[in-house]
Amino acid sequence: MERAGEVVALNPGSGEVEIRHLRAFIAVAEELNFSRAAARLYVSQPALSRQVRALERSVGYQLLLRSTHQVELTLAGEALLDRARRVLTALDEAIAAAQSVGGEMAARMMRLWAPVAAVATPATPIATLREIFENFCAQFDMPADVEVRPVTSGGVPALALGDDPAILYLHGGGYILGSAYGYRPLVAALVLAAQTGAVIPDYRLAPEHPFPAALDDTVACYQWLLERHSNGRIVVTADSTSAGLAIALLQRARDARLAMPAGVVLLAPSADLSGRLLAPSDAPTHPVEQLTQAADAYLAGHPIDDPLVSPLRGDFAGFPPLLVQCGTDDRARPEAEAIIAHAVDHGVDARLELYPTEAHVFHVFWSFLPEAAAALAAAGRFVREVCDDADHTSNETG
Repeated sequence: MERAGEVVALNPGSGEVEIRHLRAFIAVAEELNFSRAAARLYVSQPALSRQVRALERSVGYQLLLRSTHQVELTLAGEALLDRARRVLTALDEAIAAAQSVGGEMAARMMRLWAPVAAVATPATPIATLREIFENFCAQFDMPADVEVRPVTSGGVPALALGDDPAILYLHGGGYILGSAYGYRPLVAALVLAAQTGAVIPDYRLAPEHPFPAALDDTVACYQWLLERHSNGRIVVTADSTSAGLAIALLQRARDARLAMPAGVVLLAPSADLSGRLLAPSDAPTHPVEQLTQAADAYLAGHPIDDPLVSPLRGDFAGFPPLLVQCGTDDRARPEAEAIIAHAVDHGVDARLELYPTEAHVFHVFWSFLPEAAAALAAAGRFVREVCDDADHTSNETG
């Protein structure tokens, strides 16, 4: 079958030739019959004729001699045929190799995620979920050359990665799972991409500490960072459900007239605790089964329509530039799109980047998944840009 849109340059100065035109020419050259070649490629005979003529125009020479009774190759056609076969063989091998590698990477992601998916049910005790999730995080290696040290950030235990932390990273886990220690590999990769340090607070988890404990800890850590970056040279970064925590922090900071951060990065945000926006899917790459359990533990009777726990009900006015990244087939994609739309409606400079994967928070696979490495590189550029803007504004006003 033809692959629409494929283009190849046969040699320097030849111009660009569509692969489907080469496939059409090879089929006719091998069959020496337009009807049989059209049937072989599942196209109409007129369409096949147009493709061959288009190839001849691109090459600049007649390739086939057509008559009522026969089809013959010209000398130019004979010269092209063998080379065209080699081009298509190489292309098909390259596509097969890419698909094979892609399949291997998908299988590797599922092997890493499988233990979490296997126990992510409402019946599983939270203590068991925490242990399994920490084991999942422990499978990833730390990047080299990123120093990690414990700090107390506004009274909140945390880990600092790299020098001069400007990133406040809020780990995911539905407010019931996750830790600064477990998130070291991912945040260290972001630190390298952004060329600035980060702080990961170990905010208190539910059900032992329901709302607003995690938010109070996040605000305390943010104020601690503001003491070091009074110009707001801070980028709040969060993944999955902690996107709601990041947005609640912005609302708290704005209402308390604290300096706003320079920017916000949300990785695969899942900010609606009701789960109503999640796209339907059979893929076990988003722990939706945990959502009700996590929401109940975190809210502990608190109204779910409070904007501090349901950010899409809140006012985003005055928020800094926002970058959202998500997988194209992530169940949380509708939530990512809703956050962007809500931000734009409130005048926020917001942009959405989509990457071809279904894995939730695919960024954790940065060490072997090209899409994850590309996403972190883009997030790092965004961090540098908004931090540079904050420095520039501070110098102008100072």
